[in-house]
Amino acid sequence: MTLAAVCALADPVAAQTPCRQALALGLDVSGSVDAREYRLQLDGLATALGDAEVAAALLDPAGGTVDLAVFEWSDPTDQRLVIDWMSIRDAETLAEVQRRLRRTDRAEMGPSTGLGEALRYGLALLDQRPACWTRTLDLSGDGRGNTGRRPQDIPDAGAPVTVNGLVIGPGTGDAPDGGMDPQTHELAAYYTAYVIRGPAAFVEVAQGFDDYATAMRRKLLRELQAMAIGQLVTTH
Repeated sequence: MTLAAVCALADPVAAQTPCRQALALGLDVSGSVDAREYRLQLDGLATALGDAEVAAALLDPAGGTVDLAVFEWSDPTDQRLVIDWMSIRDAETLAEVQRRLRRTDRAEMGPSTGLGEALRYGLALLDQRPACWTRTLDLSGDGRGNTGRRPQDIPDAGAPVTVNGLVIGPGTGDAPDGGMDPQTHELAAYYTAYVIRGPAAFVEVAQGFDDYATAMRRKLLRELQAMAIGQLVTTH
């Protein structure tokens, strides 16, 4: 008997529940991210996942499950899987993801920004979830790729994947009229031109690492609600 068959017998509900969305999140931990900013990313993601609206969207009983994975990236050869694929089936599983994120300590990784290889790694990770109805990769970063292959040179995945971006500005408060400061605007334009791809892809903006949790919440809601709308269109 195969391992998959054993797992199906052990958890028949899990075996029968389809995956509506595979969501992989890649966090920038290159040299431009200091210890405080690192913690704000990990804890900010945990906070966003625990938001009442986000949790309700993740646990929506009307569809299948959301499968979640989280990785960190820096140099072209430095990607670390923080949370391997987990199916978010209930509040206890979601709480466990939050606990793991808050307990994660920073590992030794290179200082440069291998954004292209982070994209490649995330696409390969999503290849492990071919049965999910949609597949989404989120890449967070506070700078352009400066080493390794360029993101625009990474080929698309075999099956449709949406790649979204979360750019992290300096948070200096220098933005005119409450908009984006020039540095953040330039980075958002770079992600729009070279990083994001696929159906309904978009770029979210955090005005500094202190704004990361709020920006991540907005992004997750947009992604999860887009999936819910897609289900309504498909089933009616």
